[in-house]
Amino acid sequence: MIHKEILVKGKVQGVYFRATAKSVADKMGIRGAVKNTPDGHVWIAAEGPEGVLEEFIDWCRYGPSGAEVSHLEVTEGPLRHYPDFDILRK
Repeated sequence: MIHKEILVKGKVQGVYFRATAKSVADKMGIRGAVKNTPDGHVWIAAEGPEGVLEEFIDWCRYGPSGAEVSHLEVTEGPLRHYPDFDILRK
C-alpha cells in the first residue's frame, strides 16, 4: 500500500473531473480524496497497491471527456489511511 499525491493541471475544472475520479477510484479500490484548487487545478490523494495506483495515474493523464490535461505532478508521501475516496468541497 502506497500514498501518492497527484496535481492535475489543464482544463480540469467544470468537466466532472472530481466526480469521475471518485467513480474510477471506487471501481479500482483506491482510497483517498479529490478537490479543486483555487488556481484551477485538481488535487488528488490516492492510496492503494502500487500497480493499481499506476493505472489510476494513467487515467488521470486524460481524465473524463471534456478534460484537457496538460501536466501531472505526482509525489509519494506517507500513508494517511483514508477510509474511502471522498470529494472535498473546500
